[in-house]
Amino acid sequence: MTPPAAERRPDFAARAASYDELRAPDDAWWAVFRALVAEGDLRGTRVLDVGCGTGTLTAALAERAGAKVWGIDPTPEMLAVARAKAPRGAGFKLAAAEALPFTDRWFQRAVMTLVVHLVDRPRAFAEIRRVLGEDGRFALWTFAPEHFGRFYLNRLFPSLESIDRARFPTGGQLEDELAEAGFASVRIRPLSLTKSIDREEALRRIRGRHISTFDLIDEREYRAGLERAERELPARVVYPQQGLVVVAAT
Repeated sequence: MTPPAAERRPDFAARAASYDELRAPDDAWWAVFRALVAEGDLRGTRVLDVGCGTGTLTAALAERAGAKVWGIDPTPEMLAVARAKAPRGAGFKLAAAEALPFTDRWFQRAVMTLVVHLVDRPRAFAEIRRVLGEDGRFALWTFAPEHFGRFYLNRLFPSLESIDRARFPTGGQLEDELAEAGFASVRIRPLSLTKSIDREEALRRIRGRHISTFDLIDEREYRAGLERAERELPARVVYPQQGLVVVAAT
């Protein structure tokens, strides 16, 4: 019997080898990158990338923002991919967000992209606050609550929306939790983007279970949704992506 979603955990080790292929940076990704660099004042600083995965953001910060970056992630398979493509100025450590292997006030900046729903936020935020120095900033990107009601996969996988609404914090929750962790101020900038992919790309991503929520739904629902996608997806899938750029200052 498949356990309920609340008791299951995404398997990032299983998707590490195909992660970059299924989630390659597109125009929307680069728009988020530019917003994080600008709002978080990341250029030329010493940055911690929390939950770096395969290191795409880590590498971009080193190559395009002139930052000295350490990426941490708890999944060895993801870090193996990150290390294989690491540019000069990027380093990686196997670690969890809740127990960072760095001394107090070591970093000037920290970033986190689509990770905040995967960690124990009170512990992770306290650790990030600990390793940030004076005038430090923590910039994160996450989905806004209104994103989930308009995601194109919802009609194919009926439980997807409710699972993700339960996983992702609201802007108000993040403000409260960051303040509780000791950050002096928090500001939130909504960022609305448009994603566009062709039918074959959409199907390839679904077949590759490109989002971790696929690990949390029932296998029968996944199979039924995939079959429906193969029958019903249009030649091009265009959908909005509504997110939040959150910046907390020490």
